[in-house]
Amino acid sequence: MKTSQLTALLLATLALGLATAAASQEDVGPHTPTFHEGDTIGLHDVNKLKNFLPEEFWSNRDFFFYEGMHLEIGPFYKDYSPAKIYQEATTKYAGQAKIGPEASLSGHRAGQPFPIDKIDCKGDPQAGAKIAWDFVKRWDGFGGAASFYYSYWDRGEELPLYYEGNSNGAALSYRPEPQFDQTEGDVFRGEKRLGASGPTVEAPFDARGIMLLTYRYKASQNPKATTKNDDTWVYVPTLRRVRRISSAQRTDAVSGTDFTFDDLFSFNGIVPQYEWKCLGEMDMIGPGDTKVRGYPYARDHNFGPYGLSYADDVWEMRHAVKIRFIPRLASHPYKYKDIYIDMNSMEPMYSFAYDRKGELWKIIWHAKRWSDDPDYTEYKGWKGVPDPRDLTVVSDTIVNVQTGTGNRIEFYDRSGTAFKSKGKLRRFIDVGRLTRGR
Repeated sequence: MKTSQLTALLLATLALGLATAAASQEDVGPHTPTFHEGDTIGLHDVNKLKNFLPEEFWSNRDFFFYEGMHLEIGPFYKDYSPAKIYQEATTKYAGQAKIGPEASLSGHRAGQPFPIDKIDCKGDPQAGAKIAWDFVKRWDGFGGAASFYYSYWDRGEELPLYYEGNSNGAALSYRPEPQFDQTEGDVFRGEKRLGASGPTVEAPFDARGIMLLTYRYKASQNPKATTKNDDTWVYVPTLRRVRRISSAQRTDAVSGTDFTFDDLFSFNGIVPQYEWKCLGEMDMIGPGDTKVRGYPYARDHNFGPYGLSYADDVWEMRHAVKIRFIPRLASHPYKYKDIYIDMNSMEPMYSFAYDRKGELWKIIWHAKRWSDDPDYTEYKGWKGVPDPRDLTVVSDTIVNVQTGTGNRIEFYDRSGTAFKSKGKLRRFIDVGRLTRGR
């Protein structure tokens, strides 16, 4: 199996498991929208959105706005707050989490480490790191079951390279459900992992049967000297054996794609490997609770002429915060990345990565679904969490504005529902599962 295939599949593994904001602005004044809930925005009146979009997005709007688009204005500031059990844990353990050296985290047990409404973006020098941890620890259910389709695009043409299959994942630590109280939130006593995830590839034919499993560790929260990077194993059917793959270089460009491993969900990396700044709060519009049903429900939905747009869907006004990471490693491909986060759900809205010259390189944005929607039958409650209340990302899209290329990962049936039993979970996280029965 080619290295490019392995790296692309690693990306698929990790996928399944904020008013105007200019790049140079740290605070944005209020604006009054000239659009209302229920309005439809076409190409002729997208100017109405300008004051509520990041400047980088607006400057590259030709990738996203197109003739024939029907952008529906959804509710303003809808409540997507997380499940009751997560909110209760936030209150119960408030004040215990601490920021340590190199933006490391200690003392966190469950819930939101640093209540977002108490973070002083302007006055607290640790505000950026606190928000980064709130983002990483956001409510996202405790599973990750989904079907996925990963496509490649070059200036509007979908390339024949693709991957599809199914994946699953599970949080193994810091769980707030009562059944894990005696083990301090660990699913298994003495657990050292934060979580595990991995897909099974079903197509194309030459990649069929490939399986992966990735662990992320509690030690990834530590300063650099004691941190631990992810471990990943892959089963290659043609070799009939499992290979262990080093994933220390998560910031390397994935062969054949514009993503790095850490670009998923705008940021899927290890917080202490970056410096963090809070750049301000603002009102912003972006894709909300989607009405679109992409893969696996539909393969032919129109994502615009570049194949990288969510402009034919519902967009909502949100209160957002903007943070910036600056890599600690000089070898990192980005000089910095700005991430816009919805302060109510803590889900990503947009992110903008800049190359080492300080020029805009990549735009990343997302489609989402709300677990309380009646038609979201894949997302059910479980023991301790009868009402999941999860606004979950169901598609990641990246655009390389320097080349016109990009990628879209769709997993519209994604569910945060936990495994039904410890036995099923134990089997899933066992590396031996990759070859058992083959």
